[in-house]
Amino acid sequence: MVKIEDVTYEIVEDNRGAFDLETVKERWTDYFSNYDYVVGDWAYGKLRLKGFYDKKNKNCNKINSYENVKTYISDYCAYGCKYFILKRIVD
Repeated sequence: MVKIEDVTYEIVEDNRGAFDLETVKERWTDYFSNYDYVVGDWAYGKLRLKGFYDKKNKNCNKINSYENVKTYISDYCAYGCKYFILKRIVD
């Protein structure tokens, strides 16, 4: 469990040690706090973040559904990149 801007997240997956709390906090904006899941991937030494919703969330659509996260990682992230997935924990 990690806390980012007063929101608690569970690290669902940490592929090849991709998660670095300090770097995530530097890249984080309020924009990501609304998502149920946040994926971070490393390309060319830079961290990219992308939000996804659980299918039960009213804001979920085909593009941002967590069901498509593996497709996102394989199709839109650098081949073989390090990545992590955070799940927002509702208090």
